[in-house]
Amino acid sequence: MGRYILKRLLTMVIIMVCAAIVVFTFMYLAPGDPARLQLGLDATEEALQAKRSEMGIDRSYIEQLASFLYKTFIRFDFGDSWTYGVPVMAEMGVRLKRTLLIGLPAMFLSVTIGTLLGIYAAIHKGSWKDSLTMVIAMIFISAPNFWVALMLILLFCLKLGWLPAYGIDSWTCYILPIVCSALPGIAINARQARSAMLEVIRADYITTARAKGQKFGVIVRKHMLPNALMPIITGVAGGLCGIVAGSPVIESVFSIPGIGAYMLSGVNLRDQPVVRGCVVFFALFTSLTILIMDLCYAFLDPRIKAQYSREKKVD
Repeated sequence: MGRYILKRLLTMVIIMVCAAIVVFTFMYLAPGDPARLQLGLDATEEALQAKRSEMGIDRSYIEQLASFLYKTFIRFDFGDSWTYGVPVMAEMGVRLKRTLLIGLPAMFLSVTIGTLLGIYAAIHKGSWKDSLTMVIAMIFISAPNFWVALMLILLFCLKLGWLPAYGIDSWTCYILPIVCSALPGIAINARQARSAMLEVIRADYITTARAKGQKFGVIVRKHMLPNALMPIITGVAGGLCGIVAGSPVIESVFSIPGIGAYMLSGVNLRDQPVVRGCVVFFALFTSLTILIMDLCYAFLDPRIKAQYSREKKVD
């Protein structure tokens, strides 16, 4: 099991390094002069040269890339924002809690409600309850996040006046962003749980359990659900990555100063340290989520443990 974890950790490091190189290359090749964006159109050539030297963009691609990788993965320093003049790492630490205040509750809602809806639809397969659940799930999967957010604002903020439309003045400001982030996850988890449960229902051991006279609720709880968790975990991990990666849209619509909005402002202002730092953070978060998902696989599926135990004996 230790070799399995070590292998996944090495893969995570490779993914993060590749993501860092890709985002650095894209920002380097992007058109425009960051120094002129910072100083304005009236800046003299001498001032521009001094600013480029201060920002470190007057060096070659290889020199800049080597410096970026060294600071990021050896010194754990994303540098200072060109626009705000503060360390990117410190600003991300402040904004991270706001992103998590949206992402974690949204993930909890999407997992619990989505899984329960999927189980409910699978149990009532072929009925109007199953069809209604899947139609609703398809609508929320297909609808773009920003459109759903705008519709929620129009209904609950402008028409009904129940909730604030933007800001972080109180806990009520987080209700609509959480709901909007959770809806696609609920739909995806519902479809995933339904498919997994329907596959398990056809298994021979379920038929045997029914033949022995066990109650249907016991069969669902003790036999069907544990064996259907593998694909559900995959959907949960993908949903968690999607919620955090999709935070720029939600945070921009609701004016939440989180990491997503921070990255979008960096893109608009050509603030390369901000964009690079946020992308590396998203890559780290996604890699950790996939690692946890793989560990859950190993815990739930004895075949994975047996596979690595056999490899260890062979070595």
